[in-house]
Amino acid sequence: MQKLKIKGGEKISGTIIISGSKNATLPILASTILTNKKIIITNIPIVRDVETMADLLSTIGSTIKLDKKIKKIEILNKKPLKTFAPYHLLKTMRAGVLVLGPLLAKYGSAKVSLPGGCAIGSRPIDIHLEALKKMGANIKIKSGYIIASAKNGLKGCLIKFPKISVGATENILIASCFAIGKTKLRNCASEPEVKDLVIFLKKLGCNISWFGKRGIDIFGVKKLKSATHKVIFDRIEAGTYIIASALTNGKLKIKNIDPKIMSAEIKILDKMNVKIVKKKNYIIASSSKKLKSVNISTKPYPGFPTDLQAQIMVLMLKANGTSTIKENIFENRFMHVPELKRMGADIRIKGNKATIIGNKKLNGAELMATDLRASVSLVLAGLVASNKTIVNRIYHLDRGYESIEKKLLRCGAQIRRLK
Repeated sequence: MQKLKIKGGEKISGTIIISGSKNATLPILASTILTNKKIIITNIPIVRDVETMADLLSTIGSTIKLDKKIKKIEILNKKPLKTFAPYHLLKTMRAGVLVLGPLLAKYGSAKVSLPGGCAIGSRPIDIHLEALKKMGANIKIKSGYIIASAKNGLKGCLIKFPKISVGATENILIASCFAIGKTKLRNCASEPEVKDLVIFLKKLGCNISWFGKRGIDIFGVKKLKSATHKVIFDRIEAGTYIIASALTNGKLKIKNIDPKIMSAEIKILDKMNVKIVKKKNYIIASSSKKLKSVNISTKPYPGFPTDLQAQIMVLMLKANGTSTIKENIFENRFMHVPELKRMGADIRIKGNKATIIGNKKLNGAELMATDLRASVSLVLAGLVASNKTIVNRIYHLDRGYESIEKKLLRCGAQIRRLK
């Protein structure tokens, strides 16, 4: 099992080019099930989740050409696809359930394994299934699989999601493109990754329009066309490296981004005294030596993202005063806290609220990652800890961060991968 060894104390300075968004790439890949035309997707991140989704599409019959050097994938569905998505490909990746909507919409049936992924909460897919049922699907769960059918096709209707869910919005949005008539989705997620999916689907010829801030109207179509699409940047990766720079009193130029998309994150970091100079497609991030405490709550976009909660907690440990984080998205997303405590952190958890006592010296330790964002928070802590830190189970990290140790190494970190 691979691990990362980090010797703390080095400033993180230089230039980092941000990769394409994993969370945008995965639903776009799933949606290619709908078309028989050639699709080209560029700026994809070369991470394990994307490779797993490509393997899944290949397994069900798509012809896949993945060029890791230029970060491009070509997809062509030459013949009808299989409608079975097996457990071994979905057990490590929650986004695999996104093939359910397009398979059901196009072929009238699907057997898809219940998904796995990070152990950050139950994240039930009830919202996905109830919406598909409302569209006319017959669904049952048997032996760990979702078995769905819609012999007469999915039918457009009004669907108001009981809570904002990125995955449910994406799955039902894709399925609605082949539904009969008009589908009106309300209380939708409006993350940049969802908007990027809409842009891609419209390139295919789907009839989609936004209704207010959290509504999407879709008129079903029967035929789609070829398309080329460049995936948006990974705002969570960008936020992670801003924090790395601020933690270590370094200075980073972070390229290939759109700062406007990161307004909530930049606002909070600015309150903490992180210096951020915004340009059209890059930012320069640095830190004063006097980081300030702050209180935040995670919220759906455009609020502060839950995917950056673990990382900013590490920054709070170096701030003057006491900070708090209220986690409103997932009920089990403080799993990194026991590991940070082993390094000397003073963090107190009560329900969904964490209280972080700042100005603490962290000591290197051997650590165990529990999920994707927890993994990277431990790497960040290792960058400022005394002595050496070992982060185990970094396969979580590889699911969502492209070449993290190489990017950090080029910017001054003492970090290497051990086998």
